Amino acid sequence: MIATKLLPFLTVAGVLTASALAPSGAKAAYPEKPITMIVAYGAGGSTDVTARMLAPFIERQLGGGARIVVLNRGGAGGEIGFAAIADAAPDGYTIGFINTPNLITIPIERQARYSLDRLDPLVNVIDDPGVMTVHADSPYKTLEDLVRHAKANPRTATVGSTGVGSDDHLAMLLLERQSGARMIHVPFPGSAENYRAMLGRHTQVCNQNLGEGLRGVAAGDPVRILGVMSAKRWDVAPDIPTFAELGYKIEMVSMRGIGAPKGLPPDIRAKLVDALTKAAQDPEFQAKARETFQPLRILDSAAFTAELTQLDKDFRALWAEMPWLK
Repeated sequence: MIATKLLPFLTVAGVLTASALAPSGAKAAYPEKPITMIVAYGAGGSTDVTARMLAPFIERQLGGGARIVVLNRGGAGGEIGFAAIADAAPDGYTIGFINTPNLITIPIERQARYSLDRLDPLVNVIDDPGVMTVHADSPYKTLEDLVRHAKANPRTATVGSTGVGSDDHLAMLLLERQSGARMIHVPFPGSAENYRAMLGRHTQVCNQNLGEGLRGVAAGDPVRILGVMSAKRWDVAPDIPTFAELGYKIEMVSMRGIGAPKGLPPDIRAKLVDALTKAAQDPEFQAKARETFQPLRILDSAAFTAELTQLDKDFRALWAEMPWLK
């Protein structure tokens, strides 16, 4: 009878003893708190759309009730957001989208608050070519109409972009160089602001990405896309000619991938890369990406890093030949 009464006490004591003997430094499973995903541009732009669409799929792959919080840190052509990623603690709780060419061109053109070697490219997701878009009421029915006007009336056609050194801005400069036209560059803090300015007729041309332009067309916005800056026409928009077909050797794309501050613990990095890759490869996400006109190009860490390294060389060579910041 006494032994029976002591059994609960002994059981509890055994549990307490086992707990006391357990290692005190055992780490909780990652992630144990929300992960911040930084978008270096404003809400409503292409990167923001991609981030918010991809986040639930990353959460699903990480499991354990993981939560991704998308945080917009726009400004300075992306520099504020890129610096926020680079400056964060390398603990796996801050990741973010890193966009070309701004990621590469900003440190080339000025003293930046981050550098490429302070970032760890994890997985690339999107490779979105540039387009030139005008209002449906615009007198520019074709790209050649724009070029002809800008040559005959220098510095009267206004062209919006997402900032100095962006793919949008560089595309305008390359078109000027190849055609002899002269236009006025109007930088905006993000693609959504750039697009709204063209819709409101505050600017005449919106240099943007194909996905943004096609989403506008699908939404019924009064817009016309003059051409796409890709090597070939995209199968989702086969009627849009490439710039090369129109006589201009201009290929300009915006890679949108996910990076982290350099120095992640190897186990956390491996788990993140695995989750990001599987999320981007999820058939449901890929269907949503196609529906929202986001050209996918999934690259692993090594391929993503190699491409960024090559782009850095290419843009430094372009800067030496044609400085875009004067």
